[in-house]
Amino acid sequence: MVAFTLPRNSKVTEGKTWPKPTGATNVTQYRIYRWDPEDDANPRVDTYTVDRDHCGPMVLDALLWIKNNIDPTLTFRRSCREGICGSCSMNIDGSNTLACTKAMDSIGDTIKIYPLPHMPVVKDLVPDLTNFYAQHAATKPWLQTVSPTPEKEWRQSHTDRAKLDGLYECILCACCSTSCPSYWWNSDKFMGPAALLQAQRWLVDSRDERTGERLDELEDPFRLYRCHTIMNCAKVCPKDLNPAKAIAEIKSAMVERRG
Repeated sequence: MVAFTLPRNSKVTEGKTWPKPTGATNVTQYRIYRWDPEDDANPRVDTYTVDRDHCGPMVLDALLWIKNNIDPTLTFRRSCREGICGSCSMNIDGSNTLACTKAMDSIGDTIKIYPLPHMPVVKDLVPDLTNFYAQHAATKPWLQTVSPTPEKEWRQSHTDRAKLDGLYECILCACCSTSCPSYWWNSDKFMGPAALLQAQRWLVDSRDERTGERLDELEDPFRLYRCHTIMNCAKVCPKDLNPAKAIAEIKSAMVERRG
């Protein structure tokens, strides 16, 4: 059997166990991934105990409670707290999701939190999304037209507008792309579920007049066709979208235009 040895600095070690809050009886234990690029140490998992009687019900509430009451160095992204901005995406209990919409009661007594998988880590629970955003920008996510601009607006029927449902709602949280094995191994070439969902959003927009050019840019062995319909993307999407379906529809459009 082949044996693989991880580099020394990639091994996650056992970190600090912080004291339990004094007098707390209703508690939940958190095991959280920690890594600071400035201390030249291995990643570690720290253990915290959250006093549920003085904390909100969501995982993000617990992270904020830990940061405010136990360890101010804990680093993570967050903004809206309503499942709209996508900032607080992370791996919670083994699945990518939003911390602000994940209830502690839906998990268990011990909650494990890691950054989004297979992404460079900036610090603690903050992944480097530079490549992810660049791929989104590569889809040219804006209306492209050649016709003269109308005086008021580009008109669209209710039927054509309905075709955008299930596509435009993406909040770019990256939960889908970072749950995709094809994206893990080929993120430098494969655009990933999130970017391709956005690509389909503009391909089906009846007002856009660059469909052919958009398909040309996706016609590549890696950009589109690394999707193997594993369906992890649809399983983890916090907005209940189906990127795999959108990717299949792009593939169909590719076949149709060849005919």
